[in-house]
Amino acid sequence: MLRIKILGLIVLFLFSLSSVRATVTYDDKAIIINGNRRILISGSIHYPRSTPEMWPDIIQKAKNGGLDVIQTYVFWDGHEPSPGNYNFEGRFDIVKFIKLVQQAGLYVNLRIGPYACAEWNFGGFPVWLKYVPGIEFRTDNQPFKAAMQGFVEKIVSMMKSENLFEPQGGPIIMSQIENEYGPIEWEIGAPGKAYSAWAAKMAVGLDIGVPWIMCKQETAPDPMIDTCNGFYCEGFTPNKSYKPKMWTEVWSGWYTQFGGAIPYRPAEDLAFSVARFVQNNGSFFNYYMYHGGTNFGRTSGRFIATSYDFDAPLDEYGLPNEPKWSHLTNLHKAIKQCEPALVSSYPIVTWPGNNQEVHVFKSQSGACAAFLSNYDPTFAAKLTFQNMEYDLPPWSISILPDCKTEVYNTAKISFKGSKAKMTTVSSGFSWQSYTENTPSADDKDALAMQNLWEQVNVTRDSSDYLWYLTQVDIASDEGFLKSGEWPLLTVMSAGHVLHVFINGRLSGTVYGSLDNPKLTYNGKVNLRAGINKISLLSVAAGLPNVGLHYETWNAGVLGPVTLSGLNEGTADLTKQTWTYKVGTKGESLKLDSIAGSSSVQWVEGSLLAKKTPLTWYKTRFDAPTGNDPLGIDMLGMTKGEIWINGESIGRHWPGYTVKGKCNDDCNYAGTFTETKCLTGCGQPSQRWYHVPRSWLKESGNMLVVFEEWGGDPTGISLVKRNSIT
Repeated sequence: MLRIKILGLIVLFLFSLSSVRATVTYDDKAIIINGNRRILISGSIHYPRSTPEMWPDIIQKAKNGGLDVIQTYVFWDGHEPSPGNYNFEGRFDIVKFIKLVQQAGLYVNLRIGPYACAEWNFGGFPVWLKYVPGIEFRTDNQPFKAAMQGFVEKIVSMMKSENLFEPQGGPIIMSQIENEYGPIEWEIGAPGKAYSAWAAKMAVGLDIGVPWIMCKQETAPDPMIDTCNGFYCEGFTPNKSYKPKMWTEVWSGWYTQFGGAIPYRPAEDLAFSVARFVQNNGSFFNYYMYHGGTNFGRTSGRFIATSYDFDAPLDEYGLPNEPKWSHLTNLHKAIKQCEPALVSSYPIVTWPGNNQEVHVFKSQSGACAAFLSNYDPTFAAKLTFQNMEYDLPPWSISILPDCKTEVYNTAKISFKGSKAKMTTVSSGFSWQSYTENTPSADDKDALAMQNLWEQVNVTRDSSDYLWYLTQVDIASDEGFLKSGEWPLLTVMSAGHVLHVFINGRLSGTVYGSLDNPKLTYNGKVNLRAGINKISLLSVAAGLPNVGLHYETWNAGVLGPVTLSGLNEGTADLTKQTWTYKVGTKGESLKLDSIAGSSSVQWVEGSLLAKKTPLTWYKTRFDAPTGNDPLGIDMLGMTKGEIWINGESIGRHWPGYTVKGKCNDDCNYAGTFTETKCLTGCGQPSQRWYHVPRSWLKESGNMLVVFEEWGGDPTGISLVKRNSIT
């Protein structure tokens, strides 16, 4: 017995020693872990887009789906909301997330960036960064480089202290600096080249012991590995012959924007793109996204929906998105069967017919794998290979791990699975309402200034809302008072939404879009003799997350603001005194919280406000039994924000319906783009909003909704998401 114990201790010691001495390198074929080339299958899961309680299940489903690696950005704005004040708790507990990945036996690709894009608010940069004196984002700018280096060092130091890099026995096998910088570098020239060279040198100097990558950047300096992002990457080659061919973003679908249709990517085409990449020497591919999740709170980028489902293999709620999840799982099994041949040889390529291609991998040890391709988007093919005939549907690839037996074809879905749907579990809530008045220039926290000010410069993104307040004095002899031909108010805004109130009453609403955020309000306004209050509520629908120097882009009312149809002709209100008030009254009173909700007088029953702007609603409900994921059906409401027990579900905007042409039965064959397969026309871009189970108590949960335009809360219901056959 003693001998067995000693032997066990020796084995344990040797295992721990090997973990400490683990190495990650690369050559032209693949990433090499502990001396072994690997075909690595990865998927993006962003830790703040789900809850810590969801992480273990999502990670396990990723493993069950055949993944080796979990890839995630690091979200600077969430971790450093103000300079030097850090947050690594709750959904931003990145260490806990990475350790859970390790416990599941998976690796991590940590995209430190710290620019993320990711359709995330301000691209993941904290808004305070914009106000560092002399700063310019993502260029050869000393204030920016100093701030960026400080955060990158903070993250690397934390990872090292927790022994999370692979040479320390941790799961992190690679890291990324910057993100999709190639197009920016090309546009700005020399300063961009200097910045990327600095970023690479700074990263390498941190001595993390694993490879660094730069995605979508052909000029990535050594020893950075440049990688591909896109719907297809089979034609990509790294910038040096000794680097492996890696695909860091296989776009599994596309994001939903408010006002836009819902994009989806057929599973057959997604599998086809991956198989085509692998047969062309690709050895690392990562689904962006594998689980998209939810843009909780105000974390979504400009006009990006609260749902970040992305048509990923795991849906927003963490359920398998069928048939995509099962079809890709089977693909991964087939690829892994081919791994011995793939990592030890280059393919012999032949072209047996029109739009046909065969890739054969043979290792010196005798392993053989073949990929048979039919690139024709219309016609099936009968392909003869080694005296055997194979039937290939249009736009498909068959995988033969032994060069004989077809175990998988990208267009042949063997398991359809079950679709998830929403089912009502609770409705008919007992609602209470509280309606705000438009603010006054005399309010104690209002700020009076000459001219019009850019919105984020005033709010610092502490709220989506900024009031622009002014007044006009109408003489009693104005002609329109007798004719009834009201004057025309024109307001030009940099975006994104504008509600116009005249003397406390809503006069009109206009809003932009992702492609065109700027807007102009033109409306006849009912003015009376004497002082008239003009109250403009400007609303930011998230901040931009991508584009050259997007930190300089504007939001809010910048003018001109004019009033025409007066005796004098047209009055320019732009340069007169304007008073600014940040946020809504309900936000300042914290009506979304249990404590704050008692600070105002709520009404109910016959007095309940309906179709009334600037209205807060609250109700209470008990958590449904079971473990099915939950959501809120917001049909009947228009725009605002939702909270459960003080936690922000996110922005709701069912009032923005989808216009255009959709295709609910999209043909998988042929080149895919984000506009090829669309659904949801004539419906809200987002109707259902995810409610994490962990945010609920057994009973007495408080649901609070702020409504900007005016809706009817009696149509709101609690739904569960479950799978049906």
